[in-house]
Amino acid sequence: MTADESPLDPQLARYSFQRKLEEIAQARGRATELISLYVPPGKQISDVMAYLRNEYAQSSNIKSRTTRKNVMWAIDSLSNRVRGFKEPPPHGVAFFVGSKAVGADKSEPVTFIVEPPEPLNTYLYRCDSTFFLEPLRGMVHEPESWGLIVMDRAEVTIGLLRGKRIETLRNRQSQVPSKHGRGGQSAHRFERMIEHAAHEFFVRIAEIAAELFLPMKDQLKGILLGGPGATKEYFYNERYLHHELQQKVVEPLFDTGYTDEYGLKEMVEKATQTLHGLELTEEKRLIQRLLVEVRRADQGLAAYGESEVERALELGAVDLLIVSEGLKKRRWRFRCSSCGAESERIGSPEAAEQQTERACGKCSQRAVKLVGSDDYVEELFARAARNGGTVRLISTESDEGEMLLKAFGGIAAILRYPLPRRARPSDAPESPPGAPTPTGPPV
Repeated sequence: MTADESPLDPQLARYSFQRKLEEIAQARGRATELISLYVPPGKQISDVMAYLRNEYAQSSNIKSRTTRKNVMWAIDSLSNRVRGFKEPPPHGVAFFVGSKAVGADKSEPVTFIVEPPEPLNTYLYRCDSTFFLEPLRGMVHEPESWGLIVMDRAEVTIGLLRGKRIETLRNRQSQVPSKHGRGGQSAHRFERMIEHAAHEFFVRIAEIAAELFLPMKDQLKGILLGGPGATKEYFYNERYLHHELQQKVVEPLFDTGYTDEYGLKEMVEKATQTLHGLELTEEKRLIQRLLVEVRRADQGLAAYGESEVERALELGAVDLLIVSEGLKKRRWRFRCSSCGAESERIGSPEAAEQQTERACGKCSQRAVKLVGSDDYVEELFARAARNGGTVRLISTESDEGEMLLKAFGGIAAILRYPLPRRARPSDAPESPPGAPTPTGPPV
């Protein structure tokens, strides 16, 4: 990977991780010949090696000669891979080793090593006819960060939600009296003292939130505020938070029964639908912005379809590249073994197979061989990054996301400037089917 591809890009990392899981999931063993091993951070490699030695000894009792041979090979290969680690990486590591069926009663060895984007929390060994991927599937989505605050007058807990992991950052108890038995003139005085103590506690909460969240404000998708009773509404409406954090608070606020770490978990559970809805809303906004540009009477700042977007990338005109998560294509490279002519094709594995069955366009010999391939979406990320553009992956869960995939071929772009006019390519029709006319002003 080159420096231009920016391995830290969270969109690209999420996409690559998802495609890797899809590749691993396709492997099928003829019997229980595929081994999955999850090693969490902090696990002693010596303990893992001792476990594998025991499994190797046990596998000698497998009745089927072929299965016994394949399993013992897999454990031996796995041991060699594990031995290469002095200690697990910070997030742990998962190994997938075995023999997958390739038809005609044949098999071939496969090995995958995955360092997950989030820490593994369990040690697991499993031998089956498929690789066990459940611990990794929940990590597919982008690990967004959300600030968490649950509070009342007695306590506040501040945390962070990263992906599906909740981190408790601070917990503070207040000194605000809850009740008093004074009467007469003393009642008013004690009431003022209670309100003053509450005010000081709210100010302190805002200071802690600013200390924790302001340094990461650009990475925070938003702040969830919750707690029992009306205290949270008062805190929010009186604008105790720093103005930059106040703007990130997600409405409506959340009712919880607790103000400790259990309150954080309770609030996240209640906010699941809200957070998912916010993500879909942002995706819809981007697609509506694209449609506004597509429908402009003059030359708009939009490109769609492979040919037109490729042209925009070559000219460095792409400001925002919009790619569907359903765009599962590769750039396949071919060479004719007869005349040496080389060619490329973007498409699915089926399209690549069809290409190898055709005659060479130069010498007409049926000698076209596949020599390599690259993931098309990863290539788009790299090309956009080289010219300072950004890339946004769009899910297919909304109507707009489905339209991007079906009507625009899964790829479109918002441009920095209009492209020079030319006849539209065949894969980018003048009026994309199913594209609704946007209403309202440009977003």
